[in-house]
Amino acid sequence: MGRHTTHAVTRRRVSTLSPGAGPASRVLPEEVPVAVVHNGSTLAVMMATPADLVDFAVGFTLTEGVAQMHEIGPVEVVEHGAGIEARMWLPDERVEALSKRRRAMVGPVGCGLCGIDSLEEAARNVPSVAGGVTIAASEVALALDELRDWQPLHDETHAVHAAGFYLPGTGILLAREDVGRHNALDKLIGAMARAGIDPATGAIVLTSRLSVEMVQKSAMAGAPLVLAVSSPTAHAVRLAEGAGITLATRSRGETHVFSHAHRITEQPHVL
Repeated sequence: MGRHTTHAVTRRRVSTLSPGAGPASRVLPEEVPVAVVHNGSTLAVMMATPADLVDFAVGFTLTEGVAQMHEIGPVEVVEHGAGIEARMWLPDERVEALSKRRRAMVGPVGCGLCGIDSLEEAARNVPSVAGGVTIAASEVALALDELRDWQPLHDETHAVHAAGFYLPGTGILLAREDVGRHNALDKLIGAMARAGIDPATGAIVLTSRLSVEMVQKSAMAGAPLVLAVSSPTAHAVRLAEGAGITLATRSRGETHVFSHAHRITEQPHVL
């Protein structure tokens, strides 16, 4: 399934409550149940925008710690009347990890931890991210501004999130969109893995707030820098501090660095 398909949006008539306003229509993003299926068993069902689903399935598999990229086989996207399945096969030794991360229910949009069936899984440990790239302070604003040019679905609907990858000195290399912020990040991480792009060479850039699972997924991907337009939660900052991840935000013309500020410098430099 391609970058943006005709299934990703729908045009609907709306009533505009303004004096003298006539009939109008709006383009709305679709959200459908998407099942990530490994070895014939469903790991999770998430409500997602039906585009870039191969990227989503790969990214979700990686950020959930189920398998490494070299263990993921071809992804088959199968549409059903009730939703879509993204099917893949993993080595048999991954079955145990698969069962540990299995989710018991549908995860609604914007609720990346919904469906985790134990408190331990919700508070899972993540790997530490060492080293990585540094960027100039001026590039924080530049990266967030440039991401706006990579959001065609947002331009149509004004109702989706985006996640992009910024390479210092070059710009945004990839971006993905979805109604769910966690899904957009999974799509980006999957797209980067499929393209052979190392997250340690740049920064993940987000249009959403920095919640705990956004930091968890970034850590699982090995991303040392995460930039966003909205402040993080306190728990997200604690997790980033422990994982060695730099969190920075830009709003109202001010840049704030919440953890590991050594990666935000006057001049970019690759460690």
